[in-house]
Amino acid sequence: MSFDSGPASTSSSQRTPTKNLMLFSGRAHPVLAQQVAALLGVDLVPTTAYDFANGEIYVRFDESVRGCDAFVIQSHAAPINQAIMEQLIMIDALKRASAKRITVVLPFYGYARQDKKHLGREPISARLMADLFLAAGADRLMTVDLHTAQIQGFFNGPVDHLLAMPILTKYVRENYTDKPFAVVSPDAGRIKVAESWANALGGAPLAFIHKTRDITRPNETKANRVVGDVKGRTCILVDDLIDTGGTIVQAAEALRADGAAEVVIAATHAVFSGPAVERLRDSVATEVIVTNTLPLGDEQRFDKLTELSIAPLFAQAIAAVFEDGSVTSLFKE
Repeated sequence: MSFDSGPASTSSSQRTPTKNLMLFSGRAHPVLAQQVAALLGVDLVPTTAYDFANGEIYVRFDESVRGCDAFVIQSHAAPINQAIMEQLIMIDALKRASAKRITVVLPFYGYARQDKKHLGREPISARLMADLFLAAGADRLMTVDLHTAQIQGFFNGPVDHLLAMPILTKYVRENYTDKPFAVVSPDAGRIKVAESWANALGGAPLAFIHKTRDITRPNETKANRVVGDVKGRTCILVDDLIDTGGTIVQAAEALRADGAAEVVIAATHAVFSGPAVERLRDSVATEVIVTNTLPLGDEQRFDKLTELSIAPLFAQAIAAVFEDGSVTSLFKE
C-alpha cells in the first residue's frame, strides 16, 4: 500500500504538493498503534514523551511534520485522564508544527457514557471531550462503537464512526452458528445493536434482558427477566463495553436460568475495571470475546477470554481517509 502521490515538480514555482501520511502514537496502547502501522506499511513517527515529577506531560516529535496528514492514535485507557491529556498535547504540538490535517484516532472514546443529563447540575462530559479536541486543533475524529451514536454530533467536523461488528460476527459465525442460537441484548437500550447483529448472522432470533438501574449508584444494575425465547439455544450476549462486568454477568445468569444451552459474551471494549476479570472468569459464560481497542495486561487475561484485533479496521479507515475514499463502504456487505 503506497501513500506517496508521486514526485513533485522540479520547478519551485510549480511544485506539486506530495501527500504525506504520518502516524503518531501516545503511550496508552502502543501495541495497537504498531499493528496499524504495520498494516499501512508505515513507521510510527519517533516521539519523545515523558512525565515531569508533578505529573505534567511533555511531548515532542522527533521528525518534521510540516504539511503532513497526521493520524494520532490514543486509546483512553486507565489512567484515562492522563491518556486524554497526552493526546490533546500531541494534537497541539502538531498544530503548532504546521501539520496540514489532524485526525484524532480514538479506539475507545473516554467519557462516552456521560452523553446526556440524568439529573440536574450534571455535566455532559462526552460533549466536553469533543470540544477539547476541537479546541486543541483536531480536524477529524475516528472512533469505534461509541456508547451512543449521537456523540458524533458533538464534534463540529467529520466523524468516522467505525463498527467492530463485522470482526466480531465473523468470529461468531465461524464458531457458533452450526447450532440453534439467539442474539441477546443485555438491556432494552441495546436492542438496535442486537438487531444489526441478528441481521448480520442471517436473521437470528432476538431476545433482551429487562433490567433496572439506580441512577444514583453507578455500575450497578439488576437483571429482572428474559424477554424472548432462548431455551436450548446458544445465546450471543452483545454489548459495546464491559466495565466492572456486573451487568453482563447478571444477564448471562438470567439466560441460563431461562434455559439457554450456553452463553457467549461479545463486546467491543474490554474496560475491565475492578472485579470484572474475576466476575467474568467465574461466570456461566462459555467464552468472552472482545477486541483490542484497550490494552489488556497479563493479570486481565483468563482462559475464557478471546481477543480479536481491531487494527485491520483502523488501517483500512485511515487509508480511506488519507486517499479521500469512502469509509462507509467498509461496512457494506
